[in-house]
Amino acid sequence: MSKSDSQDPIAERDRRIESLERKLAKEAANRTAMEALTAKVSELEAESEIQRIEYELKLAGCRSVKDGRALLDDYDGDVDALKEAEPWLFADAPAKQQGGKTGLPNAGTNTDAGKTMWRWRRFAGLDDSNDNA
Repeated sequence: MSKSDSQDPIAERDRRIESLERKLAKEAANRTAMEALTAKVSELEAESEIQRIEYELKLAGCRSVKDGRALLDDYDGDVDALKEAEPWLFADAPAKQQGGKTGLPNAGTNTDAGKTMWRWRRFAGLDDSNDNA
Protein backbone atom coordinates (compact mmCIF):
# COMPACT_ATOMS: atom_id res chain seq x y z
CA MET A 1 0.00 0.00 0.00
CA SER A 2 1.43 3.35 -1.00
CA LYS A 3 1.49 6.46 1.13
CA SER A 4 -0.78 8.37 -1.28
CA ASP A 5 -3.43 5.63 -1.12
CA SER A 6 -3.56 5.72 2.67
CA GLN A 7 -3.81 9.53 2.86
CA ASP A 8 -6.51 9.84 0.22
CA PRO A 9 -9.29 8.45 2.41
CA ILE A 10 -8.07 10.54 5.36
CA ALA A 11 -7.99 13.71 3.28
CA GLU A 12 -11.45 12.94 1.90
CA ARG A 13 -12.76 12.34 5.40
CA ASP A 14 -11.23 15.66 6.61
CA ARG A 15 -12.85 17.51 3.69
CA ARG A 16 -16.22 15.97 4.55
CA ILE A 17 -15.80 16.92 8.21
CA GLU A 18 -14.94 20.51 7.25
CA SER A 19 -17.95 20.66 4.92
CA LEU A 20 -20.26 19.37 7.63
CA GLU A 21 -18.81 21.84 10.16
CA ARG A 22 -19.48 24.73 7.74
CA LYS A 23 -23.07 23.54 7.24
CA LEU A 24 -23.47 23.23 10.98
CA ALA A 25 -22.15 26.79 11.48
CA LYS A 26 -24.60 28.10 8.85
CA GLU A 27 -27.47 26.31 10.54
CA ALA A 28 -26.45 27.70 13.92
CA ALA A 29 -26.30 31.23 12.46
CA ASN A 30 -29.70 30.74 10.84
CA ARG A 31 -31.16 29.45 14.09
CA THR A 32 -29.77 32.46 15.99
CA ALA A 33 -31.17 34.84 13.38
CA MET A 34 -34.52 33.05 13.46
CA GLU A 35 -34.69 33.28 17.26
CA ALA A 36 -33.85 37.00 17.12
CA LEU A 37 -36.53 37.63 14.50
CA THR A 38 -39.08 35.60 16.45
CA ALA A 39 -38.35 37.68 19.55
CA LYS A 40 -38.71 40.92 17.54
CA VAL A 41 -42.04 39.76 16.06
CA SER A 42 -43.33 38.91 19.55
CA GLU A 43 -42.25 42.32 20.82
CA LEU A 44 -44.00 44.11 17.94
CA GLU A 45 -47.18 42.07 18.44
CA ALA A 46 -47.25 42.97 22.15
CA GLU A 47 -46.67 46.65 21.35
CA SER A 48 -49.44 46.56 18.75
CA GLU A 49 -51.85 45.04 21.27
CA ILE A 50 -51.05 47.77 23.81
CA GLN A 51 -51.66 50.47 21.20
CA ARG A 52 -54.96 48.85 20.17
CA ILE A 53 -56.15 48.77 23.79
CA GLU A 54 -55.12 52.40 24.35
CA TYR A 55 -56.97 53.43 21.20
CA GLU A 56 -60.14 51.62 22.28
CA LEU A 57 -59.98 53.23 25.74
CA LYS A 58 -59.45 56.71 24.28
CA LEU A 59 -62.28 56.16 21.83
CA ALA A 60 -64.57 55.18 24.72
CA GLY A 61 -63.68 58.43 26.54
CA CYS A 62 -61.37 57.01 29.20
CA ARG A 63 -59.99 59.74 31.46
CA SER A 64 -56.85 57.78 32.37
CA VAL A 65 -55.63 55.23 29.85
CA LYS A 66 -53.07 53.91 32.35
CA ASP A 67 -55.78 53.19 34.94
CA GLY A 68 -58.06 51.79 32.25
CA ARG A 69 -55.39 49.34 31.08
CA ALA A 70 -54.78 48.25 34.67
CA LEU A 71 -58.47 47.52 35.27
CA LEU A 72 -59.20 46.07 31.84
CA ASP A 73 -57.75 42.66 32.76
CA ASP A 74 -60.47 42.29 35.41
CA TYR A 75 -63.08 42.55 32.63
CA ASP A 76 -61.40 40.15 30.15
CA GLY A 77 -60.37 43.02 27.88
CA ASP A 78 -63.96 44.19 27.29
CA VAL A 79 -63.96 47.99 27.23
CA ASP A 80 -67.77 48.18 27.29
CA ALA A 81 -67.93 46.03 30.43
CA LEU A 82 -65.27 48.22 32.05
CA LYS A 83 -67.19 51.37 31.13
CA GLU A 84 -70.38 49.96 32.61
CA ALA A 85 -68.73 48.77 35.83
CA GLU A 86 -66.40 51.75 36.36
CA PRO A 87 -68.24 54.84 35.04
CA TRP A 88 -66.00 57.18 37.08
CA LEU A 89 -63.13 56.30 34.75
CA PHE A 90 -64.89 57.59 31.66
CA ALA A 91 -65.75 61.16 30.72
CA ASP A 92 -69.37 62.07 30.31
CA ALA A 93 -70.63 63.94 27.29
CA PRO A 94 -69.05 67.38 27.14
CA ALA A 95 -70.98 69.97 29.12
CA LYS A 96 -72.91 72.46 27.05
CA GLN A 97 -71.51 75.93 27.12
CA GLN A 98 -73.65 78.87 27.99
CA GLY A 99 -73.98 81.42 25.27
CA GLY A 100 -74.48 81.69 21.57
CA LYS A 101 -73.35 79.44 18.77
CA THR A 102 -69.74 80.50 19.22
CA GLY A 103 -69.72 79.56 22.90
CA LEU A 104 -69.32 83.18 23.95
CA PRO A 105 -72.02 85.10 25.85
CA ASN A 106 -74.56 86.81 23.65
CA ALA A 107 -73.48 90.40 22.98
CA GLY A 108 -76.73 92.17 23.92
CA THR A 109 -77.61 90.37 27.12
CA ASN A 110 -77.07 91.48 30.68
CA THR A 111 -75.05 89.25 32.91
CA ASP A 112 -75.99 88.80 36.54
CA ALA A 113 -73.12 91.11 37.46
CA GLY A 114 -74.49 93.79 35.10
CA LYS A 115 -77.97 93.54 36.58
CA THR A 116 -76.59 93.77 40.10
CA MET A 117 -74.53 96.88 39.28
CA TRP A 118 -77.53 98.52 37.59
CA ARG A 119 -79.70 97.86 40.68
CA TRP A 120 -77.09 99.28 43.09
CA ARG A 121 -76.55 102.34 40.92
CA ARG A 122 -80.31 102.95 40.96
CA PHE A 123 -80.45 102.62 44.78
CA ALA A 124 -77.55 105.02 45.12
CA GLY A 125 -79.32 107.54 42.90
CA LEU A 126 -76.53 107.56 40.34
CA ASP A 127 -77.19 108.46 36.74
CA ASP A 128 -77.63 105.42 34.54
CA SER A 129 -75.96 107.01 31.54
CA ASN A 130 -72.86 105.55 29.98
CA ASP A 131 -70.81 108.71 30.65
CA ASN A 132 -67.84 108.04 32.84
CA ALA A 133 -67.24 111.74 33.64
